[in-house]
Amino acid sequence: HTSHFTPLTSQQQITIYMHKKIGSIKKCCILKISVLKYISQIKSEGYKVDIFKNIMTIIYVINCLALIVICLMQSKDDEGASGAIVGGSSSSFYEKNKGRTKEGKLKRWTIILGIVFAILTIVLGILYML
Repeated sequence: HTSHFTPLTSQQQITIYMHKKIGSIKKCCILKISVLKYISQIKSEGYKVDIFKNIMTIIYVINCLALIVICLMQSKDDEGASGAIVGGSSSSFYEKNKGRTKEGKLKRWTIILGIVFAILTIVLGILYML
């Protein structure tokens, strides 16, 4: 028993494509509506948002100051930004235990505070759009 598969016409392909697009548009609209409802609920409790904004701004300023201080504390004899990203290829004892040294700890904290800085920037941007 052999089954015959007939290829779809271009009109049928367009119809299937449009149904898929309409489905994704519906999902996107539902998501947008739910986000807008959540934002309006947050706006109705405005004083809580203001307190949260102030707290996040204070944390942001502290994070910025700490990031500046830690960057200034790092030694100047490193390989530069490309060396920090790529890393060294030496396999000496110092390279293996570099994370335990002062420079290694400063580098780790710089990365952590940089990530926190980026996250807080996005969060505060969203909060101040409300």
